[in-house]
Amino acid sequence: MNIVVLVKQVPDTESLVQIAADGVSIRKEDVKWIMNPYDELAVEEALRIREARGGTVTVVSLGGARVQETIRTALAMGADKGVHIQDPAAEGGDAPATARILAAALKTIPFDLILCGQRGVDEDNGQVGPAVAERLGIPHLALVVKVELLDGRVRGHRLVEGGTVVVEAPLPALITTQRGLNEPRYASLPGIMKAKKKPLEVKTLADLGVDPATVGAAGRKILVQALKLPPTRKAVRMITGETPEAVAAELVRVLHDEARLI
Repeated sequence: MNIVVLVKQVPDTESLVQIAADGVSIRKEDVKWIMNPYDELAVEEALRIREARGGTVTVVSLGGARVQETIRTALAMGADKGVHIQDPAAEGGDAPATARILAAALKTIPFDLILCGQRGVDEDNGQVGPAVAERLGIPHLALVVKVELLDGRVRGHRLVEGGTVVVEAPLPALITTQRGLNEPRYASLPGIMKAKKKPLEVKTLADLGVDPATVGAAGRKILVQALKLPPTRKAVRMITGETPEAVAAELVRVLHDEARLI
């Protein structure tokens, strides 16, 4: 079985994010970059399917030179090969533009199943996976927490309020992964050493036949008007008193006279 995993490099959620001088992007100089956590679930699931059924796992990612670190991480986890789409004209694109490029790349790669995270933790829009499936004309199973492969079909379980929905689709298909699907493995030292020798192909927009005017910053349909940090919260005020009754009375007074909530 040929499995392709789409991965994205995102800022570590523990990094201090600062807004850049342009007011519509973040400062990238001091940010630690990691594989999108939801994509880690996709890589792990792909490896488990390959271990059970055989085949290959190819990792595809879009971005600048540093993205190769994330691809190598997936290779160190056990993926077989990587494809890095690197082109200055592809930078600064929105979700539809990203999907256009990834779909073009996937048309050059044999696949039976595509896996990717249900969203990126940076832009958090959850659009790329479904848009790729639409461009490829294949079924899309969203927010999957359990995958079952049948004869020529795939079954996905997704959680809803109060229960589980089970859906099936013919292969090839695209699945977006949700937390609870699995626990991603760590890259072992032997895996890290092997990853250095695994094939990693770099492709440009010209290689994929993608018009630069339709992607990247030039092809954006969604424009960011401004980025703002959340407002600073006021310090917590502690209500004290000699007795519980006194504390309660002071709390009522503050809520009524100062906060004007009651």
